[in-house]
Amino acid sequence: MRALVVYGTKRAGTFGIAEWIGDTLTEAGIQTDVRPADHRIHVSDYDAVIIGGALYTGRWHRHARRFVKRYADVLSGRPVWLFSSGPLDDSASTTEIPPVPQVRQAMDRIGARGHITFGGRLLPDAKGFPASAMAKKSAGDWRDPARVRSWATGVAADLRGGGQTG
Repeated sequence: MRALVVYGTKRAGTFGIAEWIGDTLTEAGIQTDVRPADHRIHVSDYDAVIIGGALYTGRWHRHARRFVKRYADVLSGRPVWLFSSGPLDDSASTTEIPPVPQVRQAMDRIGARGHITFGGRLLPDAKGFPASAMAKKSAGDWRDPARVRSWATGVAADLRGGGQTG
């Protein structure tokens, strides 16, 4: 079993989540590669795919969106899950946040098995506008490694025939 985890991010917070997912799948005995969504990838070489994208003002990262569009035919023939990262508070750890419209469209396009939203991260020294302005009030790290790993463990179980993960 081979799995691919791809991600779209500006400031590497979503990359960290993708790595946690990849590590968890690897620990479960699934050969896993973690790659940026803007790289050319032979998706057909993988049995399952997880696609993640950072959220910016309610929009899923463009590299994640383009990955789904570019590989839609291949993705619709295998197990796929999506994740988003972005809320700069603990809301993603305390409530289930539905996918934003762009993610819902991507899910429908490829028949994704599920989606989850994880908390985001914004460093205090974030560069560029509006990130630097937001960092003055909202800097912090709301990613929850235990929640990410728990979700990825569920994905691994689903891939091994132990149930479906949302």
